[in-house]
Amino acid sequence: MVRSTCDFALAIDAMGGDHAPDAILDGVEIAAERHPEARFLLVGDEDKLKAALVSRKRAQKACTLRHAPAVVPGDMKPTAALRVRGSSMRLAIDAVAGGEAAGVVSAGNTGALMALAKIVVKTLPEIDRPALAAICPSARGDVVMLDLGANVQCDSRNLVEFAIMGDAFARAVLGLPKPTIGLLNVGSEELKGDDRIRQAAETLRDSHLGANFHGFVEGHDIAAGTVDVVVTDGFTGNVALKTGEGALKLMSGLLRQVFTSTILARIGYLLARPALDRLRQWMDPRRYNGAVLIGLNGVVVKSHGGTDGIGFAHAIDVAMDMVTHRFNERIRESLGQLSNRDATLATIP
Repeated sequence: MVRSTCDFALAIDAMGGDHAPDAILDGVEIAAERHPEARFLLVGDEDKLKAALVSRKRAQKACTLRHAPAVVPGDMKPTAALRVRGSSMRLAIDAVAGGEAAGVVSAGNTGALMALAKIVVKTLPEIDRPALAAICPSARGDVVMLDLGANVQCDSRNLVEFAIMGDAFARAVLGLPKPTIGLLNVGSEELKGDDRIRQAAETLRDSHLGANFHGFVEGHDIAAGTVDVVVTDGFTGNVALKTGEGALKLMSGLLRQVFTSTILARIGYLLARPALDRLRQWMDPRRYNGAVLIGLNGVVVKSHGGTDGIGFAHAIDVAMDMVTHRFNERIRESLGQLSNRDATLATIP
């Protein structure tokens, strides 16, 4: 059951993305079956949406339509998107800012979504900067990584806040009761890194998250699953994310070359096909669709623009998990504990 006093669990930008509105509505159809009690505010071209919903009965029953006369193109600059007040993205975000919906999901322009969310929804009072977080595969299961590009430069306080938000994200979305946390660094030794990252590590060790703070981790630890939450600045995080995506594409291409090189290799593929199908399902990027801009007064989830209905449904699942498990309340509680610690230390002579 969705724990929310809002009229709608989520507002959906139905016109954002490469394959909108069909892929978006396919995703809502799947999500409506998974979350039968949830209500969605579907924002977009009302005539197109009404016609498309005729063949998607579950989505039709779960959604209320709101007409939006405009769309934010994928190549529009964020500053220009701020001026398009009648876009499907803007009206969906307005619904969150106005308390109608607990969160928003969009496959539209990433820069525009981030800019609109920061300005319209605004950050939580205790948070200096929001961060972009996503789930990544590892050898030991899913891993949360943040920041992935929202903040190129960060100080130690930002990194501590990212750790707190990553901890809440892992609890809400991955269902981990005590997620382990690591700071991405150039080495695992305590003396490695600059003053900023060492100060963040010291603060985390002394905080209420100290028991679950692993310390420093390196790039290979992300894929190894050494920790459940990997914390870094947006510049490093985005580079690491794109490097990982490139490595997966390389592996997929090499496997294709190997299994098509000779007749014996093709026979080997037929024998290995069941295991390869399981690997393909495990590494399916649709399973990891849905990056989250966390630290705002509402849930904001960015779906990949080129995804299909299955991928968009996963992005909705991520948003629903955050709404259902009181994500923002967890952040406030955790930040409150950190503030109490700082206040206590300030009184010690």
